Amino acid sequence: MIREVPMSQTNTDTAATKATDARTPPVAVWQVLEKLRGQDLSDWRLAEVEGRASIAERNLDIGIPFGWYPLLLSSDLAAGEVKPLRYFSQDLAIWRGEDGQVRMLDAYCKHLGAHMGHGGKVHGNLLECPFHAWRYDGDEAVVKDVPYARNIPPQVKRKCTRNWHITEANRWIWAWYHPQDVAPLFDVAILPEATDPEWTDFDVHEWNVWGSIQNMAENGVDVAHFRFIHGTANVPLGELRWGEWGRGADVKAKMGTPWGEVDGLISYDTMGPGQSWTRFTGISETLLMACLAPVELDHVHVRFCFTQPKAQAEGERAGVAKAIIRDICKQFDQDKVVWDRQKFEPNPIICDGDGPIPQFRKYYQRYYIDQSAD
Repeated sequence: MIREVPMSQTNTDTAATKATDARTPPVAVWQVLEKLRGQDLSDWRLAEVEGRASIAERNLDIGIPFGWYPLLLSSDLAAGEVKPLRYFSQDLAIWRGEDGQVRMLDAYCKHLGAHMGHGGKVHGNLLECPFHAWRYDGDEAVVKDVPYARNIPPQVKRKCTRNWHITEANRWIWAWYHPQDVAPLFDVAILPEATDPEWTDFDVHEWNVWGSIQNMAENGVDVAHFRFIHGTANVPLGELRWGEWGRGADVKAKMGTPWGEVDGLISYDTMGPGQSWTRFTGISETLLMACLAPVELDHVHVRFCFTQPKAQAEGERAGVAKAIIRDICKQFDQDKVVWDRQKFEPNPIICDGDGPIPQFRKYYQRYYIDQSAD
């Protein structure tokens, strides 16, 4: 999803510019956000939205689009560690074996139903159930050992549970989701900045969005909302790119800085529904890696990972670099106010000036098995 140029860095000398500054409280969402600061803002970003309409009432029962989704930072899962997760409306158990490889299974043991993510152990490269120590092979999705029994039941000597395609890239652990368990159709895009020692460690910001990942994705081509939600002038779409599994755009802009006007560029791309990244150049180079993973049909877990060249982030422009991150997160907060209660409209009434929403929807259908989502 594209983020607008941080307008707080543009020319602020004229009244006209001031009126469209991103720091100006947009009326539509300001009542929710105006008093949120510090820990209160962090808590609001993660708290559940009470009293929201049901999934059916909001037309969010359109399924989860298939693709690669980010689960955990690689550094958050040590060798020999097991963690419980919930994504894709499923309980999961993920672990890193002694060989360093990450594996994941559906969480519940086929024996008596224990959740293996809570109290499970790593035995070599196998996942050991905490209840009776049945040991699962994550590569074959079979039981390899029942330590107290002479014989392993034949039903679990063959594949008996779902194992997940897992890869590590850009310092994240990614899982391939497909409702029919089809093998991956494309790869996670590798972003060189994510592992470049000359770039900063990730500055991670986190949200729970109580809505649809499709509604969130449409935001990137919804030109009109930038003025009314973010308080900016309408954003040019730039040069749109539509690939087989990914899409993107380049938006050029003149940006005012304390060092004069510079040519700026916002270049955003996606690979499937779960991986999005935006490169900002001109003021202070910034890579935003947006990691989105559906928990339920009305719940998306979002992590924004920012990295910048150390020479800029830690130099004389450090304040500008931090301001860019603050402005981007602020815009996401503003969108979240709407997304948390937004309905999916299968047959929206579109005006000229809305942006290519119908074209986007036609494109996005490729990520669904049921191609009925318009």
